[in-house]
Amino acid sequence: MSKKKFDITLYTYGEYSTWDRESKALPKILNITDTIEADIGTEFGYVLKIKKAKGYKIDFRIIHPPFNDENGEPMDDFTGEVYINSNDYEFFLGDCIWEPLDDKLGSWRLITELEGKVIADKTLYLVRKGAEF
Repeated sequence: MSKKKFDITLYTYGEYSTWDRESKALPKILNITDTIEADIGTEFGYVLKIKKAKGYKIDFRIIHPPFNDENGEPMDDFTGEVYINSNDYEFFLGDCIWEPLDDKLGSWRLITELEGKVIADKTLYLVRKGAEF
């Protein structure tokens, strides 16, 4: 049996407009870059365009700098899954910076898998807005 051939493109990555998670519309790219000048509220990540994969599941993982939750416990990586509901699908993986800023600075590795195979693996570096890099 032949394997299904998916068409996957890492369309954009970097800093985005604020994302309304309740809306079907994805955030708009503001700056394509690996290094994001972060402040509270900065949205960052990547958009994948996935074709020929309707009905399949993608798994994602965000490996972030070490920081604690509201109870002072170290936060685990962010993980989840999403089902692809069309043959021409767009997927945003990212996050938005919240207080305190300092423990969110550093490298954020975003990984997406389809059928157990990594289809996107991108590291974005968050630095303080106005910092030299």
